[in-house]
Amino acid sequence: MGYFEGFLIPLRQHRLFGGKQVTTQYSGGRRAKKKGDFTSTSQGDEKIPKPERLHGRHVLNRYEDGMEKCIGCELCAGVCPANCIHVRGADNDAENPTSPGERFGWIYEINYLRCIHCDLCVEACPTEAITESKMFEFSFTNRQDAIYTKTELVVDDEGKAQRLPWEDWREGEDDNTSGWMRATSPSGDAAFEGEVGWSNELGYGLRAPEPKQAERDTSEYPATLSGIRTVKR
Repeated sequence: MGYFEGFLIPLRQHRLFGGKQVTTQYSGGRRAKKKGDFTSTSQGDEKIPKPERLHGRHVLNRYEDGMEKCIGCELCAGVCPANCIHVRGADNDAENPTSPGERFGWIYEINYLRCIHCDLCVEACPTEAITESKMFEFSFTNRQDAIYTKTELVVDDEGKAQRLPWEDWREGEDDNTSGWMRATSPSGDAAFEGEVGWSNELGYGLRAPEPKQAERDTSEYPATLSGIRTVKR
């Protein structure tokens, strides 16, 4: 019976049967489209709310003065279990430095055909340079597009992630790029719950810590696809 249930999922989304419900069986949330379904401001398919600490597409952050946080230490590449990160550092130009340290990330590449979004690179980074956004809906028409370079990973002058043609960004999906880091810093010690242990970010300043557990317990949590719940801010 399970074999036929797989065919019923897209059948339920056919326009003859309504086709307006989110396909919760899949994380993509694809649904059938009918004429007049979407207004000019709509982007089409509805996305299901995601957990605040979701491991999505990476970004390379910058300090508020515009300097890059990456110092080319290669710790992220060393800890990656999928060997999908390639980093090479170089010495900073004394007159026009790229990062505050002696070195900066000269080459930075992530192969998303290998990446398993484990977030170990984020935990290993000593400067909070690499974090992950909540955007997980991206696909490629060729293998080269799946290899993100530093140009595509570094945030823009407003601190926002680069928007590439094959990515489906929606509002708020890069608001908590450091969600996991802010939940585990410093070193995941519960005694530091609610404390600030991270640096400012370009475009966002000093991000607020997650609410304490007592506050989270008394807040309303919207259900998500995976059953994980997030705080309404």
